[in-house]
Amino acid sequence: MSAPHFVVHDKTDSVGVVVVETVDVNTEMTGWVMETDDTITITALDPIPIGHKVALSDIAEGATILKYGHSIGKTVAPIGKGNHVHTHNLKTTKW
Repeated sequence: MSAPHFVVHDKTDSVGVVVVETVDVNTEMTGWVMETDDTITITALDPIPIGHKVALSDIAEGATILKYGHSIGKTVAPIGKGNHVHTHNLKTTKW
């Protein structure tokens, strides 16, 4: 497998972290699930900057987002599979 576009640390995660480069809309992204060594694919519905998150499935408003197997916050709007996940649709549990 060539370098993945994103990495998923835990199989329960809601999001993957874009690791290689900023991804353009309609890019078919390859992801690596570290815990299981599986490969998954998702089409980017938004541009996603390096280091930001991509939704691995459709996520309802008010849902808990898991990253590294732990809650990082709740959604403030519905997020579709392949959408950019960041401060515009996620409220962190830290503040």
